[in-house]
Amino acid sequence: MNVINVIAFLIIYLEMIFKFTVLKSVKIIDIAITLLFTVQIIMTLNLLCNIFKEKVSKAIFYISTVILTIYFIIQTIFYNLFSVPFSFMTLGLASNALDFTNIIKDAIIQNIGKIILLIIPLILIICIHKKIKFKRFNIKQIGIRIVSIIIILLALTGVIFLDRNGVYSSYNLFFNINAQEKNIGKFGLINSTVIDIYRTIFGFEEKAVIEDNNDDNTEENPETDETNKTQQTKPTEPEVIEPTYNELELGLDELTNQTTDKGLKNVYEYISSTEPTNQNDYTGYFKDKNLIFILAEGFNSIAVNETLTPTLYKLTNSGFVFNNFYSPVFLSTTGGEFQASTGLIPTQSILSLWKKNKPKISYALGNSFSKYGYTVNAYHNWTYTYYSRQDTMKTLGFDSYMGIGNGLENLIDSKWIPRDVDMINVTTDMYTSEDKFVTYYITVSGHAPYNFGTGNSTATRYQEYVQDLPYSKPVKAYLATQMELDRALELLIQKLEEKGILEDTVIALVGDHYPYTLSIDQINEVSTYPRDSIVEVNRSNFILWNSEMQEPVIVDKVGSQIDVLPTLLNLFGIEYDSRLLIGQDILSDNPGVAIFSNRSWVSDYGTYFSTDKQFVPKDNVEIEENYVSNMNKSVANKFTMSQSFLKYNIYEKLVK
Repeated sequence: MNVINVIAFLIIYLEMIFKFTVLKSVKIIDIAITLLFTVQIIMTLNLLCNIFKEKVSKAIFYISTVILTIYFIIQTIFYNLFSVPFSFMTLGLASNALDFTNIIKDAIIQNIGKIILLIIPLILIICIHKKIKFKRFNIKQIGIRIVSIIIILLALTGVIFLDRNGVYSSYNLFFNINAQEKNIGKFGLINSTVIDIYRTIFGFEEKAVIEDNNDDNTEENPETDETNKTQQTKPTEPEVIEPTYNELELGLDELTNQTTDKGLKNVYEYISSTEPTNQNDYTGYFKDKNLIFILAEGFNSIAVNETLTPTLYKLTNSGFVFNNFYSPVFLSTTGGEFQASTGLIPTQSILSLWKKNKPKISYALGNSFSKYGYTVNAYHNWTYTYYSRQDTMKTLGFDSYMGIGNGLENLIDSKWIPRDVDMINVTTDMYTSEDKFVTYYITVSGHAPYNFGTGNSTATRYQEYVQDLPYSKPVKAYLATQMELDRALELLIQKLEEKGILEDTVIALVGDHYPYTLSIDQINEVSTYPRDSIVEVNRSNFILWNSEMQEPVIVDKVGSQIDVLPTLLNLFGIEYDSRLLIGQDILSDNPGVAIFSNRSWVSDYGTYFSTDKQFVPKDNVEIEENYVSNMNKSVANKFTMSQSFLKYNIYEKLVK
């Protein structure tokens, strides 16, 4: 059996298994393009396996086989954990973010079926290794194959230039957009990895997609099911007379004319064309009140239970009640933190840029409030250097930041897993005497693994309360960890009341991500409705509560983590330019949208699944022509501008 046949089988098999089982991509056109792009990989590896002596050629072949198999398995586990494929831009990003061996073990167990499928070619190759034939090419044969590879590359370049229609066409993905999951879906994992490594080393200039209503939209049309698409007008929005916008005079026209940098000019033009959000009935609603903002580890709406978590239940169903809120996973906790505290989208390349360049983000949570006389403090009951927070906290405006390793370990028991209750108990006196304060808590008690054994003391502490529930052990353990968060909230409210400042303090809480070590079936054990594993698994709660609110304010508009900051800025009467944030005030009249890591999205009119390129409209809603195509362009631009704002230090240039 000639080695090229084995190589072709190996690569095509691995690519297709990853595409079908991990990305769940079944579009014929994408499969065809992926197969075309694997040809040059097969040809190149075959050349390397036939230009040396047989012993060396065999070593290259078997080492390549093992490396490819392991790499596909790593990508499968990583995607399962973080809902994004691994990028080499991630290296050094999270430092010790993967040191939870139990979490990795659970991920392997959850994906054991996929892993076995990926190992099958390696097992078969070992079984037939004696039948695999290697032939050392002479100079002429090497030359012919090199020329063939060049011809194939030129042909593939032609494919890229022919496939130009649509936001995520081959052309846009190759030249304009850095969307790794889309690259994998289009070019295959191996080719996308080559692109990723190149862009990691040499950088990549993303470009905003030019608006054009004439794009071919055949792959992005909504379902034609008449039960989903009816003849009814879009939801009407309340009329606003002479609105005032969250917009400042930035001198963009002059700056655009002055700069010769095409990338920077593109950013200025994008900002100029962006519609600002309007001020509204809730602008300044919480002016001069204190704010306690909690990023809660693993918190999700499935944790809200009137009996088990009564404080979470109370706060979720009073104050502002957001019925269509999402906390999308973007590379674990650091992604959730970046979204909620900056109003920007956190891809791996954006997070890497944030932690490498440490730009000042003027509208970030701490920076926005400190210039209004607020004392801003941050606390985390785990390692203070985790996710490089000793540096990134300063970019968010928190010069006062305490965690385990720079002071908090002297006040609480810091053995894994430290208690949220303890953190609240020892820190409230540090800021409650201030005239005005913003306090940012990052909790850890809700962390995986979700079990009652080694690795989760929190779940064990509350085991008796959940042991009789009709759920699997991981689900019961998860609910037990959220009881600690609930008790911490209860204590916080009690202490604020004792200090006489409860009515002057707003509590905001979001989860950093859904409990992603639970399978979708386990999440659906306790969910009040069936969730999918791409979009609805991210549905959660945004708690925004003040004891003085007599009646809840119900908000049905779609919102997500990136909308938290601008919503708070508007409520507290903080002056800002809404065009410099990717998220938007959920209470404004602008249409709502939640964006996910694979570039799927939910709007007030329906859900778009990017892998299947399928839009499912909500009942009794009719969308405009080109709505899906235009939304995809808007979403792509939001990703691009989130990176460009940091790359070009836009806040330093525009915010005085």
